[in-house]
Amino acid sequence: MSNGVSTSTDKIIVDRSRSHRNRAVSKAVRQTRERLQTGHSRSFDRELMMMHVDTLLQGASVMPIFVIVAAALGAYLTRDAQILIWAIPTLTVHAINMLLGRRAKKYEMSAGRAKKWRNILLLGQLLIGICWAFFAMQGCSACGGDSFVLYKGATLLVAICVTTMANFMLPRAVPFAFAPAIVALAVKATLGRDPLDITLAAAITVAVVFFTFITKRMFQSNLKILSFQSEKDDLIAELEVAKSMSDEARRRAEEANLAKSRFLASMSHELRTPLNAILGFSEVMSAEVMGPLNNATYREYTTDIHRSGQHLLNLINEILDLSRIEAGKYELNEEAISLLDVAEDCIGMVQLRARGKNISIAPQFELQLPSVWADEKSIRQVILNLLSNAVKFTPQGGEITVKVGWTSGGGQYVAIRDNGPGIPEEEIPVVLSAFGQGSIAIKSAEQGTGLGLPIVQAILAKHDGQFMLKSRLREGTEVIAILPAKRVLQSLPAVEDAPSVERRKKSFA
Repeated sequence: MSNGVSTSTDKIIVDRSRSHRNRAVSKAVRQTRERLQTGHSRSFDRELMMMHVDTLLQGASVMPIFVIVAAALGAYLTRDAQILIWAIPTLTVHAINMLLGRRAKKYEMSAGRAKKWRNILLLGQLLIGICWAFFAMQGCSACGGDSFVLYKGATLLVAICVTTMANFMLPRAVPFAFAPAIVALAVKATLGRDPLDITLAAAITVAVVFFTFITKRMFQSNLKILSFQSEKDDLIAELEVAKSMSDEARRRAEEANLAKSRFLASMSHELRTPLNAILGFSEVMSAEVMGPLNNATYREYTTDIHRSGQHLLNLINEILDLSRIEAGKYELNEEAISLLDVAEDCIGMVQLRARGKNISIAPQFELQLPSVWADEKSIRQVILNLLSNAVKFTPQGGEITVKVGWTSGGGQYVAIRDNGPGIPEEEIPVVLSAFGQGSIAIKSAEQGTGLGLPIVQAILAKHDGQFMLKSRLREGTEVIAILPAKRVLQSLPAVEDAPSVERRKKSFA
């Protein structure tokens, strides 16, 4: 540290980078999701009916196998083939239901047809229910004890389970299929007053009610899954549309940006040629190479022509630099440079202008800073742009402080602070954008293109560095250019090659 400046405040300068989320896209996605979730509920009759038909056809062989096994076991218990008569119409009705399911699958299912087919399939379950009622009325005079009642009860319970699993997408299928059996058992229990029949009727009734409740819950769960799936599909569709629109807008923006960069580069080159001629002839006239200018007004005009041409050439050079950066044609010629030396040179270049406005420039440099790996021309342009802005906006008799030192992250920085009018907080993003100028800059007599700070940011970004701007109205402005630690060249011991290391090991051995 030198010039008696405390570095306690300088050490808090930290390399920072912020990633900005696309708030507009996030807001659009959130609004779309809320609209889908709170919008009108869709009718899923068609989807539910197609799922029921698929489930029905996939389990088509379960019920026939169960009926055949139940009939064979009943014939074995009763020693009577009468129960086989029950199996034949039951299998026939089941086959009819399967044919109806196949027919429903062939048709193009619409919401209206779904309701129609639901009623037809419920009617088929009612026919099966009549068959189960016939089974419930079966009796066995030759059977001893309560074995036949247990057989009927177990058979009906298994039938209820199988029907529930096959028709959970048809909520009223279970009561339609077993209401006739419950009625038959209730009538038989009432007429016979047998406790076993009464218990069986009650157990089957409770089982039907319970499995009806289970079927309803499963149906509601599948309905909710379908609703979520539909919302997800709609949201994905909306996002795909938004993405395609965004891609198209980005493509057009890139094409427009490329065309703009090419146009600026072409026009800049076209304008620089006549400008150089104007500057050359104005210098010849100012120097009176071809003879004296007797009119003092003409001499003043030539000075104005040269100054205006030089100003215009500087603006064109800035536009050309920015267009090269945006087009990716800005190449760095990197070498080891001293940030202190570059800063001192830049101070010397603006010193004359500063003295003209009675502005003092106070350097506050940390000594013995190592070199950095950077493009000297670019870094010089960065510091010169920042110093020129400070001189431009600092009032008469003002003061500019230039600091060069270490960041807390191990990098190096150049900070330039003035006591000018400052920048309103809401105008800082405008000032940092291309062609953006604050209200104070617009009122200034020395207007520019508004490309200085964007070029500084772009050059620092090419060096993996960062740019910070701090300003308060009527308190001045501070700008900080940061180069990262990986660009600082530290002195390291020489690396020995492998053969010399091996020879040294052998000598020690």
